[in-house]
Amino acid sequence: MLKAMQLAITRTPTRRYGPLVLLSATVIVLGLGLLLSGGAVRTWWEVVTLGVVEGVTEFLPISSTAHLLIGARLLHFSQDIGGTFEIFIQLGAILALVVYYARDLLAQARALPTRAPTRRFWLNILLAFLPAAIVGLALRKWIKAVLFAAPALIATSLIVGGLVLIVVELRLRRRVTASKLEDVSSRQALAIGAAQIFALVPGVSRSAASIVGGLLGGLDRSTATMFSFYLAIPTLGAATIVDLLGSIHLVTADDLGRLVVGTLVAFVVAWLSIGWLLRYVASHSFLAFGVYRVIAGVLILGLLGAGLLA
Repeated sequence: MLKAMQLAITRTPTRRYGPLVLLSATVIVLGLGLLLSGGAVRTWWEVVTLGVVEGVTEFLPISSTAHLLIGARLLHFSQDIGGTFEIFIQLGAILALVVYYARDLLAQARALPTRAPTRRFWLNILLAFLPAAIVGLALRKWIKAVLFAAPALIATSLIVGGLVLIVVELRLRRRVTASKLEDVSSRQALAIGAAQIFALVPGVSRSAASIVGGLLGGLDRSTATMFSFYLAIPTLGAATIVDLLGSIHLVTADDLGRLVVGTLVAFVVAWLSIGWLLRYVASHSFLAFGVYRVIAGVLILGLLGAGLLA
């Protein structure tokens, strides 16, 4: 079951449930969301732009949160509800994953009562989810108030994370002990979960942390990427729900419209690009992403030094 799923994601299957229907529904819901947002046209386009950024960057090891936070500053986007907007629209990308692979996930759900390897795998996902969930819940307010408001830290995290990716690709010799999802041990899952704690710092990247943690723990590239995909579902889903519940008293009717639009755009963009993104990350070197991160971090520091980024 899991092996079939692994092949399905590294070789994206053709889906037949109507991209045109999805896009048509998107246009309708997008229009309703824009009406609900009640803001200026410029604000609407800022929301759409940030939704596109989220959809493209979520599954790449370059930190979607960093791109959203810096992008919002460059756009002078002031409707983020204290960082809740950037966190909430990640739900769109996760929903895109769930919808895109709905049949495969349902097949695994049916197999849970009868297949021990499937149960063991999902227990490992839970184990990997817990470290960042516990730390993130304890430090949520501090992270949003302090780390989200520190572009210099975000730039530094991008650079350091990029250097780590480069070193892992060029220097580190790894002994592979897990070449499929069923081979991942509880110890390896916990190591990936511990690595994911670093992703609570904006700029580190959840996917980069979990993939690098998997590679260092003995997973091959495809398996580490696949494990990161599954781990994203509970991690980002829980982060979205917890943050929204903690900020619900700040959300106005206009904010609700912007959240709907941003999440919907992120969903559509992620859904349209997910096949290529997962195939590329699963089968290519991360060296290019490491170089990109370093350049992006240096550029952000340059903008800060020139006074062009507040």
